[in-house]
Amino acid sequence: MGAHKYIRDSFRKSAHERPEHLRLRIRNWAKKTVIARAEKPTITARARALGYKATKDYAVVRIRVKRGNRVRPAPRMGRKPGKNVKRVSPGFPLSRIAEMRAAKTHTNMRVIGCYLAGKDGVNAYYEVILKVKD
Repeated sequence: MGAHKYIRDSFRKSAHERPEHLRLRIRNWAKKTVIARAEKPTITARARALGYKATKDYAVVRIRVKRGNRVRPAPRMGRKPGKNVKRVSPGFPLSRIAEMRAAKTHTNMRVIGCYLAGKDGVNAYYEVILKVKD
């Protein structure tokens, strides 16, 4: 078996089975901004499967997305029966939200793909692979 298979299997373990330095890495991500540029991908095997290459045309951006359903604001000026639901699903997965945020901030690049880099109790961290537009 190749090395990438072992790397891929090591990241599939649950968070409790992972070593302490990987859990500390996720805590450090929580202190940074919502959209942060990463020097290199955290999970190299997954990034290469999506099409990442270690050239200057490619970039990796780590995006923090709140987990769970979107909380709708309370209705103003009286009771609105149609808007009496507190939590609403956005209608697409959190990975799609991460891709949209990356495309919105990096307008000169196009999204190649994204993968889940880690999650804690509140946030999910996705790494989005971007390529310079031709």
